[in-house]
Amino acid sequence: MSIAATELSVLHYRSFDDRKIELDPGITVLVGRNAVGKTNLVEALQLLTAGASFRKPTASELLREGAGSGRIRLMLEGEGRLIEMGLDFSEGKRSFTRNGKKTRAAGIRGVLPSVLFCPDHLDMVKRSASRRREALDSFGVQLNENYAKLLAAYERTVEQRNNLLRDGYAPGLLEVWDESLAATGAQLLLHRTALLERIREHFIEVYRTIAPHEEPDVRYVPSFGDLADGREAIAAQFLDALAQRREDELRRGCTLVGPHRDEVLFTIDGRSARDFGSQGQQRSIVLAWKIAEVQVTRDILGRYPLLLLDDVMSELDAARRDAIVGFIADEIQTVITTTNLGYFADDMLQRARVIHIGDV
Repeated sequence: MSIAATELSVLHYRSFDDRKIELDPGITVLVGRNAVGKTNLVEALQLLTAGASFRKPTASELLREGAGSGRIRLMLEGEGRLIEMGLDFSEGKRSFTRNGKKTRAAGIRGVLPSVLFCPDHLDMVKRSASRRREALDSFGVQLNENYAKLLAAYERTVEQRNNLLRDGYAPGLLEVWDESLAATGAQLLLHRTALLERIREHFIEVYRTIAPHEEPDVRYVPSFGDLADGREAIAAQFLDALAQRREDELRRGCTLVGPHRDEVLFTIDGRSARDFGSQGQQRSIVLAWKIAEVQVTRDILGRYPLLLLDDVMSELDAARRDAIVGFIADEIQTVITTTNLGYFADDMLQRARVIHIGDV
């Protein structure tokens, strides 16, 4: 039996004073006008499954106006377990809980991972490389705690090295940070490329079902050339690249090569999807990527994630809406927000739990 989310409750959270919803083990549809809080509920679900939100809110932003404190709770059930995930927040302070005991975000992640698909993601292909790196990393940290630790360590090292570059070169000290950056960066690169290869297999298969006459691909493009084989060789390669860019980095006061500068390149028929892909092709890429994330979660953890679809139906054409609905299976717990139930077939709505949010 897989783990499923059974009940979400919020108190003094964003637009809600006090609300509780029961979630279907299959499909839950949250329907209502714009700005009634549907996305807020999706964010609450993401916070208590991924340990983070796509909005990256502060504690104060989570708090309903005029309230001193608030909380969200998510009940999970399955595999013989009953688990309560929680987040308490007040002005300037927030803390996660698991079964009533304080925990870090790491204590939330991995129990029931989530995959979110929202309108902002539809720009993933045409926006900057940082958006594509973030998509890969935010997925990776849910599946592997070592990935999360490496990413955090690498980001801290880049920040500290940048401070040194801006404050002035200290003989011998920068070389020490170079060694640390290269060692951590090499490990992160191995994690990233391994995860991308897992996603790639499903991504290509899904995209071909959406557009059978097109040939998609995705590959990792490091900022310092094709990767060598093995961690030590990659670290040495990284160090060489840092040495070559030393003068530029000192002049600009920042680290110019490394995983924080890499690209995730999507192509269609061998051409860059960012530069040459139509809007429809770019949206098909993002749809295929999200479905691939669901499949990879199943491959790695042995169970499907919670699939969160936040108002994407209104942004997609009929063919791509059908692709999403066709993918949703009984074993994939899904929460969908919408302003219009007409986007869904009657048979899907009959087997779903439809919850009205606000006045409709």
